[in-house]
Amino acid sequence: MVLTVIESQQFRDMVRVGTHRMGKNKEFVNNLNVFPVPDGDTGTNMNLTIESGAKAVSESQSNSVGELVEALAKGMLMGARGNSGVITSQLFRGMYKATEGKETLNAQELAAAFSNGVKTAYKAVMKPVEGTILTVARVGAEDGEKKAKETEDVAEVMQAIVEGAKRALKTTPDLLPVLKEVGVVDSGGQGLLFIYEGFLEGLLGENFSDNYQPDLEEMDQMMNATHQQSQSQLSTKDIKNGYCTEIMVDLTKDIPGKKEFNLEEFRKHLSGLGDSLLAVSDDTIAKVHVHTEHPGEVFMYGAQFGQLGKIKIDNMRIQHETIVDKATESQEKVDFAVVAVCSGNGIRKLFESEGVNRIISGGQTMNPSTQDIIDTIKKSGASKAIILPNNGNIIMAAKQAAEVCDIPIGIVPTKTISQGLTAMLSFDPDATIDENVEAMSGELDMVKSGEVTKAIRDTTINDVEIHKDDFMGIIDGDIEVDKPDLVDATCAMIEKMLDEDSEIVTIMFGRDASQADAEKVRDRLADNYEDLEFEIHNGGQPVYSFLVSVE
Repeated sequence: MVLTVIESQQFRDMVRVGTHRMGKNKEFVNNLNVFPVPDGDTGTNMNLTIESGAKAVSESQSNSVGELVEALAKGMLMGARGNSGVITSQLFRGMYKATEGKETLNAQELAAAFSNGVKTAYKAVMKPVEGTILTVARVGAEDGEKKAKETEDVAEVMQAIVEGAKRALKTTPDLLPVLKEVGVVDSGGQGLLFIYEGFLEGLLGENFSDNYQPDLEEMDQMMNATHQQSQSQLSTKDIKNGYCTEIMVDLTKDIPGKKEFNLEEFRKHLSGLGDSLLAVSDDTIAKVHVHTEHPGEVFMYGAQFGQLGKIKIDNMRIQHETIVDKATESQEKVDFAVVAVCSGNGIRKLFESEGVNRIISGGQTMNPSTQDIIDTIKKSGASKAIILPNNGNIIMAAKQAAEVCDIPIGIVPTKTISQGLTAMLSFDPDATIDENVEAMSGELDMVKSGEVTKAIRDTTINDVEIHKDDFMGIIDGDIEVDKPDLVDATCAMIEKMLDEDSEIVTIMFGRDASQADAEKVRDRLADNYEDLEFEIHNGGQPVYSFLVSVE
């Protein structure tokens, strides 16, 4: 049977199933970009972005496909998180522009909508890079256009778009060397393919295989991303399940009354005990992360299938109060809002001491949405604002927020905490937005940024051989150092950052390091570099043991 048009209910089905497909596979997408740094959040960002769009579609009463595409696009615009989420929202923004006023979509109009989405997305990226989500979207749209010249069947066009996107995804490692080095396809492209496959499934009413099983090594990173993401979106009083509970079950151990383990049944039961559930097994070990009010019930249930190993409970209500902005509601209104994105109480205090008057909790693995940024600015009551994203994956969402806000907003394109703190040294509350952006942006080249974190697996990147559980030194985004000892890695990284003009080294230690570790780094370097000044701060940041700036 030839399907000649897409009507409103069919489009609603496409969005519903596409959103489900993305949500079901978000952790798989996250896993594609955790090499070797545990910052895999592409799947989380894309899922939250399309969920925001799907919510807008479900709330719309329209029977016009064009109006439903508009609702989807606007919902995704406001919910967009991270570069992948913003680019995805721009794809659908372009589709909306091509479908405006249309009650239904025929094959040619469907293909044209995807093509216009690609044009809009490419324009939104200052320097488009092939081998990314853009390539997957472009090839899919091109194949859709070709098919639309041969058929009137919208399903055949959607099938061609899916097949083109799938073919393009396989080529991404050949286009981006870093993907080939670690043996993965582009995570954003994979996420987009899941959405497109869901669209096709919704259109046809058929089921495609979408079961991807993450391995045990990746589980801890998934748990961290899910835990941090859920905390970043709630106020403390809204947390319904207050204990972040983790267990590991050794399924090979014999115990009295041991029950047969079935992963699907295991997940089904645990889902009734809380939310933010992640459960994975390789038939010998099962790992669980769940937010619940009754941790003991999780322990007792897991203990029926083997011997409990790792057990961990965190009170999220207490944790939450340390990572979110408790003072937002009580803060006085300001005329000039200076907004910084950061995580860690110590880093927050440093920004506030330099004149930042609004903090958005976030950063690596916790990218705030466009709406989060807009809400913060609106609550400030400001007539103008400057945003310091402090992470390369947040800059696009900040720019999108600036376009939507009804007050003038400047973006200082800071990619690291160190750049953000340095930029604030040039902030002048009496200057205009443009003057401040120019002066603050001019400071970014004056600072070198270093980050130290643990590798989660073996690989080789940029000729640096990386070993699991070693400490990596990352300088301005490039991995330069790998050593088994934290202090050794940090010292080696800082030495690579120094030049003859270096004067000040600022060391911010995170949750996984200590004041003593930082002092060891300082003392060792001070013996060899007598002219350097050192500052040590308790940043309290997650993910990175040390954040370092050299000026």
